[in-house]
Amino acid sequence: MASTSAASSSKSKGKAPAPVDSAEPPTDVPKNKRHRKEKPWDTDDIDHWAIEAFPAPAADSHRPFTEESSFALLFPKYREPYLRSVWSSVTSSLEKVGLACELDLVQGKMTVKTTRKTWDPYIVFKGRDVLKLLARGVNAPQALKVLQDDIACDVIKIGGLVRNKERFVKRRQRIVGPNGSTLKAIELLTDCYILVQGNTVSAMGSYKGLKEVRRIVIDCMNNVHPIYRIKELMIRRELAKDPKLVNESWDRFLPKFQKRHLKTSEKTAKKNAVLDRRVETHGEAGDGSATVAAAPKPKPAKKVYTPFPPAQQPSKIDLQLASGEYFLKPKEKEAIEKKKREDRQKGVAEERRAQREEAFIAPPETAEPTVHERKRKRRE
Repeated sequence: MASTSAASSSKSKGKAPAPVDSAEPPTDVPKNKRHRKEKPWDTDDIDHWAIEAFPAPAADSHRPFTEESSFALLFPKYREPYLRSVWSSVTSSLEKVGLACELDLVQGKMTVKTTRKTWDPYIVFKGRDVLKLLARGVNAPQALKVLQDDIACDVIKIGGLVRNKERFVKRRQRIVGPNGSTLKAIELLTDCYILVQGNTVSAMGSYKGLKEVRRIVIDCMNNVHPIYRIKELMIRRELAKDPKLVNESWDRFLPKFQKRHLKTSEKTAKKNAVLDRRVETHGEAGDGSATVAAAPKPKPAKKVYTPFPPAQQPSKIDLQLASGEYFLKPKEKEAIEKKKREDRQKGVAEERRAQREEAFIAPPETAEPTVHERKRKRRE
């Protein structure tokens, strides 16, 4: 009885001795791989990246979702006529995958949601992408291709990447190129559909191609011309055809472009330094004409160091206090400002009137010499 009670107490307290494993793990294997096991079913002929089909289940085995998922997106006013014309085809295409959609023309929004027939939980995200592309200007037949498993979309926002409006338009036009040639080259190399419109770039294709498109677009807005990326993609495509280079690094084949560009001030300083050096050595100017050696530039006088800071400049209120304007009433201040403005306008008007009257001032004329003057001139 005592032995049984002791055994039961040891079990209840969790003090049962654990079996000691005499076999130690091998030390030559890295620590993070010591407990990995062989997987005989995982052979080299298996494609882990293949996307398996997810067909609709049988009617008797299908169970609807417990909750409804939906997405609502706004669309611009100018897309309303086109969306009304193609909404029937969009609705029928979404119904095939078990989704429902609504078009609200009053609030200007589109809605996609799951139904009791939906069997794919991810298809509602695909439907959201369809509406997003329709709102960004993509045609309906092209946008509906996103519902396929091997096609995804990416809407790249480029509006906030460049502050200057003219510079933004110029760099956005670089993506398109002359007659759309640059855009066509990017589409052929990445196997993606690209649409540049407004402040966004919409792209459709494989995940790998979308990654390249995003890189090209963002680099272009950061002042890297797309032709550099296009050249790199062409070299990569040619290298991928060679089976000997599959397991080697391609860095030695890829072009290395200069990443740092000199500013205008740096270019000017560099050019001036070259001109000064040429004048000192050969006594020639930058245009090649022979001239006398330039005299050395006088050194600027050294400023006298003073430990005290400069006197503080009077503020606007201080100037008003000194002139007495600070104590005037608002109406009096407004009258003074109005008089100054009128005087300034009168001065400008006088200058413009004088410029207009210059066209009507007759040039100095020389009269023909008279008969007496001609005779006097002959005698002289």
